Amino acid sequence: MSVEIFNGTMQKFGAPDTVICQFQHWSVQLRPAQITLGALILIAHEPVTGFAALSSASFAELQIVTGKLESALKKAFQYDKLNYLMLMMVDPDVHFHVIPRYAQAREFSGKTFYDAGWPGVPDFSKINETDSHLNQQIIRHLISCWESS
Repeated sequence: MSVEIFNGTMQKFGAPDTVICQFQHWSVQLRPAQITLGALILIAHEPVTGFAALSSASFAELQIVTGKLESALKKAFQYDKLNYLMLMMVDPDVHFHVIPRYAQAREFSGKTFYDAGWPGVPDFSKINETDSHLNQQIIRHLISCWESS
């Protein structure tokens, strides 16, 4: 379902170019700075700045979205663990950084991706360098896995 909602936080993370899937209440985007392969942003469409302020419809849909997201990411990159981090220190709209975690490096499109924080917390200071072309390849791969999940 494409609802074409792009709040300020979504735009900061590259919307509409980084959007993988939109639901009524949530969008899933590729995080342009790939902390690990397949790092995403899961963002609410409602104009609220607190998690508890989301509607019951948003919470209900969140279960569906996370189920599809986890299935697509697992199919795409075979992550070992998955971290959902709700930091919201800079960007006010309700969102999660969804960080797939890997015990071993992963290869994608000729590039090696590392999880510098494994087995501890994700290391946001260590980014796997990508460009817009590689990010679009990751997005297309995730969309294909999403559609077949």
